[in-house]
Amino acid sequence: MAVPVIMPRQGQSVETCVITKWFKEKGDSVEEGDILFSYETDKAAFDEEAKDSGTLLDIFYKEGDEVPVLSTVAVIGEEGESTEKFKTTVPEETLEKEQAQTPDTNQTIETPETTSTKETIETTETLKISPRAKKLAEQKGVNYMKLKGTGPGGRIIERDIRKALEKQLVITPLARKKMEKEHLAVPPEKAASGERVTSRDLVEASAVPAAEGAYHEEPLTRMRKLIADSMFRSLQNAAQLTHHISADARKIQALRKKVKPLAEAGQLPNITLNDMVSYALVRALVKHPEINGHFLGESVRIFHHIHLGVAVDTKRGLMVPVIRDADLLTLNGLSIRMKELAAECQAGSINPDLLLPENASFTLTNLGAFGIEYFTPVLNLPQMGILGVNTIRYQPAQLEDGGFGFIPRIGLSLTYDHRAIDGAPASRFLQTVVKEIENFNPQIEKL
Repeated sequence: MAVPVIMPRQGQSVETCVITKWFKEKGDSVEEGDILFSYETDKAAFDEEAKDSGTLLDIFYKEGDEVPVLSTVAVIGEEGESTEKFKTTVPEETLEKEQAQTPDTNQTIETPETTSTKETIETTETLKISPRAKKLAEQKGVNYMKLKGTGPGGRIIERDIRKALEKQLVITPLARKKMEKEHLAVPPEKAASGERVTSRDLVEASAVPAAEGAYHEEPLTRMRKLIADSMFRSLQNAAQLTHHISADARKIQALRKKVKPLAEAGQLPNITLNDMVSYALVRALVKHPEINGHFLGESVRIFHHIHLGVAVDTKRGLMVPVIRDADLLTLNGLSIRMKELAAECQAGSINPDLLLPENASFTLTNLGAFGIEYFTPVLNLPQMGILGVNTIRYQPAQLEDGGFGFIPRIGLSLTYDHRAIDGAPASRFLQTVVKEIENFNPQIEKL
């Protein structure tokens, strides 16, 4: 019996996914548990495994297609079975299950041939356009009504709008005259922007790479685009200021030395220096609740618990999962939860809702493992603060016996939103973080 392969809904905030790679082709034999395809949401990347064994009878979407969640992307069954009924429908049991989980009776589901004005495609009798494409067209002033879409079913997608932008490049008469007379050229980034080109935008032609084959371009992944957009909006929309300081790391280094053999023996979780700094940060936030919140323009939202976002470096890009109610966790519990979320990020199985910056009240990011001495973290808006952890350096200091020597100090970089927080309270908070690290003495229970 033929069964559909459904595009999963990864979190309630996700409406569409992009298929990045197919591991099977039409006609291939499939075993339950085989990876069929990889896909990306706006927040993360995942692999979809086969739920049934059989033959991959049909594939309805190709690599690069933006697919509405709960759509049928392929069919598995026995050779010779028809797949026609799956091309325009979503299985009833899938709809019933989704409706039970999301009791919004106004929500509609889009299939490869049908569209939902609420979710993913704006449709007239002759036009289909994705939300991303429509937004870009409206921003750049592109008339998309007469464009021919290259997406599934003739849908207009983002690359169609960008191609239209390239064709409608507007150059002022003076700019054209200078281009011909002085051998100037339009920079590629200006041409790609679709904005009006003036004589001030022109550069020496030799500065514009023109030799085909002298370079190659790699398209950005959906996640990279999301990160780029988020970083740009953060720097553009917040008054960000960074303070740098360092803390005596002798106590946390001594504790790490003590717990490491116990962790190797299975008596403790593998509590790292990063776990300890995170725990110290949480304790400092409890003492400075004014830092633990969101700046909303007309008001500041202060959270009653610490929802800590922790930056995780993955092959797919930077992810920042949130540890809910981190202030209620012991050092053991915090260490375990951080490793669970990091593993889910690396595997691509993290719930996208846990990656929303709105769900965290403060963020920690650590570049110490790369030997970075100082850096400027970028805020995850609407959060008001982010702490960067740097490498440990040995610095001269007066010792307890009155002599001088070198002690390990861990660098800390606090970026905060100056619209909501002044320099003095930000500095006091950073001093508290230092004290929590230098006086680190949590209770640790063996497993």
